[in-house]
Amino acid sequence: MPGDFDVRELLARWGLRPDKGLGQNFLVDQTILERIVEAAALTDEDVVLEIGAGPGTLTSLLARRAGHVVAVELDQRFFPILQSVLKNFTNITLVQGDILTLDPAALALQASRGYASGYKVVANLPYYITSAVLRHLLEASPRPASIVVTVQREVAQRLIAAPGEMSLLSVSVQLYGEPRLLFRIKPGSFYPPPEVESAVVRIVPHATPPVQVADTEAFFRVVRAGFSQRRKQLHNALAAGLGLSPDDVALRLREAGVDPSRRAQSLSLQEWATVVSALQGGRSGATSLLGGDGKGAAALDE
Repeated sequence: MPGDFDVRELLARWGLRPDKGLGQNFLVDQTILERIVEAAALTDEDVVLEIGAGPGTLTSLLARRAGHVVAVELDQRFFPILQSVLKNFTNITLVQGDILTLDPAALALQASRGYASGYKVVANLPYYITSAVLRHLLEASPRPASIVVTVQREVAQRLIAAPGEMSLLSVSVQLYGEPRLLFRIKPGSFYPPPEVESAVVRIVPHATPPVQVADTEAFFRVVRAGFSQRRKQLHNALAAGLGLSPDDVALRLREAGVDPSRRAQSLSLQEWATVVSALQGGRSGATSLLGGDGKGAAALDE
């Protein structure tokens, strides 16, 4: 029965080996696979976008719960396996390609005929592209209703960090959605086993942003500068990252009620919004210290 096959035996039968360069570590623990599907809270009205179908172990389980599954796989070697293993399912669309070059919303919504609007994402992400894929999904239009992903445990901890332990990644993700660590996964649940522990995280995009950010590009430019030299005090890190005078930055921060001697990791989302506003002139209408260059879209590439 699809979903209960032995991945090692299946790959051997097709003469395939996992590609380390593509970060291929396939989940083989049936209990964990079922927990991931449960975490996605699927109904037969849902369209699911799966990123990294691999040999189809998770794909088949998703197809049993969802109305339709769009399974994206970069490695074309796996398509004969997927077509064979999933041949009895009529609610799966296989897509060969790089998710980072595809429009996730368009892929999912093209398959949404007859189902509720919106889509959900489920993925066992290759760890080396985790940040880039999350950025791609959270900046999609429309965004997914929920994202359930398997990531490196250390990354999961950064995603859910609170002020005091924040990072560029946590600020960026939490601006767009609310992440929650659901459970951890031991290396032995994968084939081949990765060298680190993993964790499953659910991200629910905000219906309304937690802070008002008028200029997303400027916001991420400032945040990236603040985290560029984490050991420095905030005014020095911002000055170095933005090419400004430390004294000018310190003055603006004090006027906004933010201590210039703090470190970037201690600031909340609201405080980052306050810092950006202060550097742009704030309520005083002073001249903006920020130029117009910089790309906010790169914020998640940590």
